[in-house]
Amino acid sequence: APPGSDTYKGWLFKWTNYLKGYQRRWFVLSNGLLSYYRTQAEMAHTCRGTINLSTAHIDTEDSCNIVLSNGGRTYHLKANSEVERQRWVTALELAKAKAIRMRNNQSDDSGDEEPASQSDKSELHGPLKTLSSKLEDLSTCNELIAKHGAALQRSLSELENLRLPADSGEKIKAVNERATLFRITSNAMINACRDFLDLAESHSRKWQRLLQHEREQRIRLEETIEQLAKQHNSLERACRGAPGLATGTASSSSTAKGGVQSAKGEASDEDEETEYFDAMEDAPAFITVTADPKHHRRSGSNLSGASEGHPEDWTLEDSVFESSNQSSYNESTGKDLLPRKRRRTRIPDKPNYSLNLWSIMKNCIGKELSKIPMPVNFNEPLSMLQRLTEDLEYHELLDKAVKCESSTEQMCFVAAFSVSSYSTTVHRTAKPFNPLLGETYELDRLDELGFRSLCEQVSHHPPAAAHHVYSRRGWTLWQEITIASKFRGKYLSIMPLGVIHLEFHSSGNHYVWRKVTSTVHNIIVGKLWIDQSGEIEIVNHKSKDKCQLKFTPYSYFSRDVPRKVTGVVSDADGKAHYVMSGTWDERMECSKIVHSSHGSTSTEGKQKTVYQTLSPKVLWRKYPLPENAENMYFFSELALTLNEPEERVAPTDSRLRPDQRLMESGRWDEANVEKQRLEEKQRAVRRRREAEAVEALEEGKDYEGYIPLWFERKVDAITGELICVYKGGYWEAKDKQDWSVCPDIF
Repeated sequence: APPGSDTYKGWLFKWTNYLKGYQRRWFVLSNGLLSYYRTQAEMAHTCRGTINLSTAHIDTEDSCNIVLSNGGRTYHLKANSEVERQRWVTALELAKAKAIRMRNNQSDDSGDEEPASQSDKSELHGPLKTLSSKLEDLSTCNELIAKHGAALQRSLSELENLRLPADSGEKIKAVNERATLFRITSNAMINACRDFLDLAESHSRKWQRLLQHEREQRIRLEETIEQLAKQHNSLERACRGAPGLATGTASSSSTAKGGVQSAKGEASDEDEETEYFDAMEDAPAFITVTADPKHHRRSGSNLSGASEGHPEDWTLEDSVFESSNQSSYNESTGKDLLPRKRRRTRIPDKPNYSLNLWSIMKNCIGKELSKIPMPVNFNEPLSMLQRLTEDLEYHELLDKAVKCESSTEQMCFVAAFSVSSYSTTVHRTAKPFNPLLGETYELDRLDELGFRSLCEQVSHHPPAAAHHVYSRRGWTLWQEITIASKFRGKYLSIMPLGVIHLEFHSSGNHYVWRKVTSTVHNIIVGKLWIDQSGEIEIVNHKSKDKCQLKFTPYSYFSRDVPRKVTGVVSDADGKAHYVMSGTWDERMECSKIVHSSHGSTSTEGKQKTVYQTLSPKVLWRKYPLPENAENMYFFSELALTLNEPEERVAPTDSRLRPDQRLMESGRWDEANVEKQRLEEKQRAVRRRREAEAVEALEEGKDYEGYIPLWFERKVDAITGELICVYKGGYWEAKDKQDWSVCPDIF
C-alpha cells in the first residue's frame, strides 16, 4: 500500500538485544498504531508489541535507521535502504497526524451533549471529519515536498560547484536518491488528492440524494395532510346527511331506547360508540353506524330490508354465528368422528448459525442464476406444498358455512376463511423449500377432522402446485397456484397466480377467489417483515353474491390499525347485507346491515353510503402460538405436525425429503450437501427430458412432457383457464400400498 493509505505493511529490522542484534520483523501500521510480529502468520493470533503514534516521537539517525519513542518504550528500526526508510517515515508521519486529529476530535466530542444527539449528528459529522482528514494529509504531503525539494536544490547546487571529477559520482548518486524521494512523496500526495476528490464526489451525490428524499417526503406529507383534511370534511358532511339516533324524551319512550328517525335530529350519547369504517378506493365509499338491536326487534317491519332475514335472527336464532365462538366444532356436530390422534407439539430448536453473505456470493461467481445453491439458512423446514396445506388451519369456518341457509351468511364465513390463511405469515419470514417435480404431500385427517388433502408439484418452470381437499362435512376445495415474484430493491413482491375454488355439496354454491400480493420488506438491510396488500373479490357463481375485501397496506402516516381488512357482502342485485372488518393476523368480524342510506357527496365527488348495522360478531380469531414458538420458526400447532413422520405415505411425500428432515434436526451442514445433491439430480432429469423432446421433434412426433401423477389438466369452466384438477387414484393406491407409478425423486 502507498504511504498515504490508512494501512501500511512491510518488513523492517528491529533491535532486540546485544546478543541477537537486529532481527527481521513484520510491521503493520493501521489506525495510528504500529504493531509488529515475528512472521506474517502471527497476525492471526499473536502481536509482539504495539506503539501509539499519537504521542510518539519519530526520529532518523542515519540513512536507514528509524527511532520511535513513546514514554518509556523505544523502537530502534532499520530499513533495507534509504528509499525504504523514507517510505516508512512518510507513512508514520501521516499516521501520527491522523492519530492526533482523531484524539482531538474525540476530546472535542466528549462534551455535555446527549447520546441521542450524538448519534443524530454522526452521519453528517463522519464525512466532514473524513474530508478534513484528507485535507490534512495534503498539507502534510505539501510540507514533505517542500522539505525534500529544498534538499534537492542543495544537492544540485553542490553539483554545480564540483571541480574534482572524483566527487561527481557520489554527488550524482545523492541527487538521484533525492529525486527518488521526491517522486515517492509526490505520488503519495497525488494518491491523497485522488482520495479526497473521490470522497468529495461520492458524498456530494449522497447529500443530493438525501436532499431530494427530504423534498419528496415533505411533498408526500403535505399531500397526506391535504387528503386527511378532505376526508375529515367529507366525513362531517356524510354524518350530517345520515339518519341520526334521536335523543330520549319523556313523551316518546321508544325513541328514548335508540329508535331510528327518518328526519334529521340531534345525536344521542350512543354516538360515542359509533364505529366508522374507511372506504375502499375502488369500491363505493361507506360509513358504518352501530344501531341498538332492542329497538329493531320491535320495529323490524320499518327497516329497509337490506338483510335477507329479520333482525332478531342475528341475536336470538342465529345458531351458526353463535357457534363461531366455540373452540371446537366437534362439540356440536362432530360426534361421529374419532378422537383426535396425539401429535407432536414441538420440534428441535432452530440453531443459532451465523450467515456469511460473502461466502455465499463468492461461490456464485461465474455460475448461472438457476444453478446457484442457496443454503438452508434462508429456509424453514417445510416445503411449499406443506405451506399450501396450512391454509386449512381454520377449516372449521367452512364446516360452519355448510350449516348456513342464506348464501350471503355463507359468504361471510368464506370471506373469513380466505383472510385466515394469511395469519400464519406475520412472523414467518423464512422461505419454504421449493418442491421437486413430482413431489407430493398428503394430510389425511378424515377420521379426526373430516377432511383429507393432497398437493402435488405439477410444474417446475414455472413452479406450480395443485391442491385438492375433500371434506365429508360437505365441501370440496381445489386450486393450482403459481408463484411470481419481483425484486424491487428494498422489498420483494410475491404474487400468487391462480384461482381458488370452493364448492358446497348440498347447496351447490361455488365460490371463486384469488390471493393478494405478499411483500417482504427490508431484504437488504434491517429486520424482515411481511405485509399483505390488494383486494380479494369472492364470487358465488350460483347465486351471484359477491364480497369485496380490501387489504390495506401498511403506511407510516396512516392512523388505521395495521394489517387492516374491510369489505362488504352484497347479493346479485348489488344490495349490501353484511360489513366485514378486522385484521388478517388476528380476527375478522361481521356486522349485519339493517338500514342503508346515501350521505352527502364528498369533496372528491363520491357519494358515501351509510350502513346502519347491528353489533358485530366475531367469525374468526387466530389461535395463540405454541410455547417457545420463536425458537421453532414461529410455527403454529398445525405447522408443527405437518412434517411429523407418518407411515404408509407415498415415497414422493415431502416428509421423506432428506434435506428438509436434516434441517429440522438441526444438521444444517449436512442438509446443504443433501439439498445440492437433490437439485443436481433434478437438473439431470430435466436435461434428459429436454433431450427426449428434441429427439421427438426431429422424428416428427409429439412430446407431451411431464405428466402429473394424480392430477390432470382441464379447462376451467368458470375462468376459462387451463388448470390441474384431481383425477383420483391416490387414496386407493394408499389403501393398496401400490406406489409403482411414483418416480424416484429423493
